[in-house]
Amino acid sequence: MTMASETGLPICTPDMSVGTLSAMKAVFVRDLKIALRQPQDLLNPLLFFVMVVTLFPLGVSPEVSFLREAGSGILWVAALLSVLLSLDHLFRHDFDDGTLEQLVLQPQPLFLLVLAKSLAHWVLTGLPLVLLAPVLGVMVHLEGNSIAVLCLTLLIGTPVLSLIGSIGAALTLGLRSAGVLLSLLIIPLYIPVLIFGTGTVMAASEGAPVGGQLALMGAFLVLALTLAPFASAAALRISLSNS
Repeated sequence: MTMASETGLPICTPDMSVGTLSAMKAVFVRDLKIALRQPQDLLNPLLFFVMVVTLFPLGVSPEVSFLREAGSGILWVAALLSVLLSLDHLFRHDFDDGTLEQLVLQPQPLFLLVLAKSLAHWVLTGLPLVLLAPVLGVMVHLEGNSIAVLCLTLLIGTPVLSLIGSIGAALTLGLRSAGVLLSLLIIPLYIPVLIFGTGTVMAASEGAPVGGQLALMGAFLVLALTLAPFASAAALRISLSNS
């Protein structure tokens, strides 16, 4: 049995006949449809990403040597803040229209449904950042090999940002000034990804091997995929019980 939410999209009530993969697909597709109905939520992180990278040379130094050295850090910090900017909407709409309670009541494991929502968030936010990175990399005078490694590190690292961010979004759900608290909770956890992401690009620009750094970032991704959905699901149950 289904019912309609305020967004006009169906909310499924508990149904034992629905498989886990089908439920994950339904959650993933629903999040994509809701995002397409609210394009401003999609454009804000991308515009922020472009504005930060564009304004940084104007505010610090437009010298080619400086931008080439600091370009990887500029792009990674801008990408991190852009993902952080969009995290407040990860569970907010579902919390407001009652969908989140329905997800918790589903017989399918909640952590898998949270994983589907995190994947949808990455497709809508992280993947566009990866696609924009080559253009902005040219803007800060990165070389071809450095741009390729930058895109690869962002492709591995941005899913980690979405997965870790889902924990903070779940913990701060329903709180006033949640955005500030979310930043305080999540930014310290983002630091290792930021360090290895920028360090890998800098090593590539110097001609050093980057296989070890990429493997470590891959380990971060596997660890986030394994643990973050469980933590987010537990945080959602706590937030809903206190609301």
